[in-house]
Amino acid sequence: MIEATTVKEYTYQERLDALRATKQQHTLEKQQIQGSMDFDDWAIILPPLERRKIVKTVSGSGVEMQDVLLDGVEIVSNDPNGGFYGPKACGENFRRLLEAHPVYIDPLSTIAGAYMANFFAYRKGGIPTGMQMPDFLADYTTYQGGAPIFGAQHFCQDLQIGLDLGWEGLLEKVRHYRNVNVPAATDPHERQQKESIYDGFEAVILGMQDWIGRTAEAARQMARKEANPQLRKNLEEMADINEWLVTEKPRTFREAVQWITWYQMIARMYNGSGSLGRLDMLLQPYYEHDMAAGTLTDEEAMFHIACYYLCETGYIQIGGPNANGRDVTSPVSYLVLEAAHRLRIPVNLGVCVGRDVPRQLVRRAVEVLCTDKTGVPKFLGIDNTSQGFARNGYPIELARTRAYSGCHWSAIPGREYTLNDGAKINLAAVFEVAFKEMMAEPSVKPGTDELWKRFETHLRRSVESTARGFDFHMTHMIDVMPELVLDLLCYGPIEKGLDASQKGGVEYVNWCVDGSALATVADSFAALKIRVETEQRINWRDLAHHMETDWAGPEGERVRLMMRGIPRYGSGGSIADEYAVRLSNLFTQVVKEKPTPDGFNMIPGLFSWAAQISMGKGVGATPNGRHAGAAISHGCNPDPGFRKDGAPTALAVAVASVQSGYGNSAPMQMDLDPMLSDDRHGIDMVTSLIQSHFAMGGTQINLNVLDKEKVLEANQDPAKYPDLIVRVTGFSAYFASLSPEFRQIVVDRIVAGG
Repeated sequence: MIEATTVKEYTYQERLDALRATKQQHTLEKQQIQGSMDFDDWAIILPPLERRKIVKTVSGSGVEMQDVLLDGVEIVSNDPNGGFYGPKACGENFRRLLEAHPVYIDPLSTIAGAYMANFFAYRKGGIPTGMQMPDFLADYTTYQGGAPIFGAQHFCQDLQIGLDLGWEGLLEKVRHYRNVNVPAATDPHERQQKESIYDGFEAVILGMQDWIGRTAEAARQMARKEANPQLRKNLEEMADINEWLVTEKPRTFREAVQWITWYQMIARMYNGSGSLGRLDMLLQPYYEHDMAAGTLTDEEAMFHIACYYLCETGYIQIGGPNANGRDVTSPVSYLVLEAAHRLRIPVNLGVCVGRDVPRQLVRRAVEVLCTDKTGVPKFLGIDNTSQGFARNGYPIELARTRAYSGCHWSAIPGREYTLNDGAKINLAAVFEVAFKEMMAEPSVKPGTDELWKRFETHLRRSVESTARGFDFHMTHMIDVMPELVLDLLCYGPIEKGLDASQKGGVEYVNWCVDGSALATVADSFAALKIRVETEQRINWRDLAHHMETDWAGPEGERVRLMMRGIPRYGSGGSIADEYAVRLSNLFTQVVKEKPTPDGFNMIPGLFSWAAQISMGKGVGATPNGRHAGAAISHGCNPDPGFRKDGAPTALAVAVASVQSGYGNSAPMQMDLDPMLSDDRHGIDMVTSLIQSHFAMGGTQINLNVLDKEKVLEANQDPAKYPDLIVRVTGFSAYFASLSPEFRQIVVDRIVAGG
């Protein structure tokens, strides 16, 4: 934290510069203690030295790291295995964490708070004692993917509910519906479950009110000691605002940003939720009110939003249509973008690109991207995702209300349970099973047609087991770790005494199923077709031997390069391009041909997130020349080096051609050299490229504008560029925070792309 002098009058930019420096200090400390962090740059800061407890853990991409717990939190188990399960136990333990949480205030910020603990890090014991897991989970091992049974969040709350009610209003709502629903439950188990979930709701709210109240008092005490008049006034306002927000709903723009910040922090703390939604729409009424009253300026509003970014990194959408199709871009949309530009830290911001979205907003977003070189913002093909979602049988008006809420996904705020980005089907693992099965049968003549039939059979089995996994999850999640924090701002859970994960908890259930390793499998099929069947340069048995030995020896390497040297997916008009489209169509067909056994809709997409490393570790060598254990291909992108010229237009065409078309995205990851976008003409070219990709059917674009030499230097010595930010996949992160494996993937992508 930067110490202020007694006479200094800070400009907003000076305050942001100082706050960013503090953020970098916090990030460096996390890097030194926690190690690699292959995920979006959560704004968590480490607890004070005397409150730290370090434990070993594993990141979502399989990297070992150290997690830092907040010491002195009393966690109470309700199971012989030492864990805690169900709404009451989860809610009451989370309340204990909130009531033990240290207060954090930076007098240079207008927004109070920072979070120092992840609640899920305190969980242990696995599943509840006596719970039997289903037999079909063996397929998850075979195919290395499936539904995220007992996975959490990955759907979107509606913050408007909280802004309208405030914490005390939410508490009154919980108590009202407890008195309605608990007595009405005639079944003893149902009655107990409803009692438990209302206990959980109440515990979360009371814990939150305690934390806010203690923060307000701390701000007031700091104000009494602050010698700088500007900062003393800020602390006094901070104390008044948070004292009000303990019970009341926000009235002003600053109060609304503060309320959202508190909620987003506890959602992230509880189970990692990063969904936020349409921040410009949420803040617009407060902006209009305060501007009309003469109590707010654009510069001040921008600063409040930037201070939120320092506290939490939720996924935000700006622009795009409302339910009736009218674009909602407003002055607040530009302020949300400008705050990210002024601050220059990892921010998960998506800018809509569509028929009625002002070109001015898109162009300004491209200017920010090319100027800041942080991978912020990303771009959302809002017309294509809305129209695609409507293909699931929903009205287009409902489809337009879906909001960008995560790495590559959207959800209807407060009304849709999705587990988006949770289910991954590793197409490379499915391919490997089919290939080995075919080669193990002496009576079968190997061939690409035979392999395709077996691939389809195993893909269908993988999707079917995934569907059964979703149903199992929905039946039992309430008894493991219910979605208490997100439930509070959904339509249904409080009113019915149900978790969002229960049937009937919210209005819509749509399970996202992502296919991964598209390029790996498309290029493998094409290599087999070209080198083995058409050219007959190697036979099936010899190739299988080289794959089993991971291309060992000089001959193995020669064969590997030969298999790799075909025209690959993305090159344009190749056999591999045909297979990529064919694979996407097959995956879409299999996912959409029927709902889960319990009748829930599934929606296909193509995405790997950061799991491309961990998913690759379990797959042996593949016919496209990939080594055993190497990462699978990224999302639906062609593999790096797919074309010698690295043409961005070829990439845009390839990714547009493999879209599933039902509302979940298949993002294009693109890395550009700054020289392509360092003047007005370059900005226009990048803007046109974005719009062209979406005109071809694309759904999302993740863009990096990075200097290749700088990235190479940073890969050798990450400490040399502590503020270098890259868009890794659906998220942006500090390059120095990534594991060596993941840094290399970013490097390979950039170098190969020219």
